Amino acid sequence: MTADPVKLVLATHNSHKVEELRRILGPLLKGIDLVGYDGPEPVEDGETFEENALIKARAAFTHTGLPTIADDSGICLAALGGAPGIHSARYAGTRVDADNVAHLLAELTRAGADAPADRRAEFCCAAAFVTEGFEHVELGVWTGTVLSEPTGANGFGYDPVFQPDGYDVASAELTADEKNAISHRSRAFTQLLPIVRAHVS
Repeated sequence: MTADPVKLVLATHNSHKVEELRRILGPLLKGIDLVGYDGPEPVEDGETFEENALIKARAAFTHTGLPTIADDSGICLAALGGAPGIHSARYAGTRVDADNVAHLLAELTRAGADAPADRRAEFCCAAAFVTEGFEHVELGVWTGTVLSEPTGANGFGYDPVFQPDGYDVASAELTADEKNAISHRSRAFTQLLPIVRAHVS
């Protein structure tokens, strides 16, 4: 008789993110049923990606009583003092990707960041795990350069202006499988999963 899979909550209301993470982790999820979260959204008032990821995971664990994972991510540019960072999703004051990208490019122009060396960027993702009596966070970083204009139709967020190191195309020109193999989210959760397994198996 096959044992029922262990339920692991992903603290997001975005069903697409659940599916994306299932694709990223693939066979690594064997024996684990990754499910979405239907509870209240907490106030993300942390000052770092790690703090905000833990806020989400703690809230979902408190609501469901089940082991929970969560992430917080964004793009950071040295030329902008690390901005937009944790404010990436609402950098232009909206949650519209095109608005945020346009605002980022305008801020770089205002800062005089014209050369590729001035446009260095890091996509960062903090992946948090919370269960009874235990918390852990892993950070995944994906380095690259911000392009002068958007290109590509895949992905979301800042993908159309982010050119990963080692590639001559934007992240938005990569296939989902290509991106999922190398992205900041993939790196963070791949590092986190062995920790999860050690506590839910």
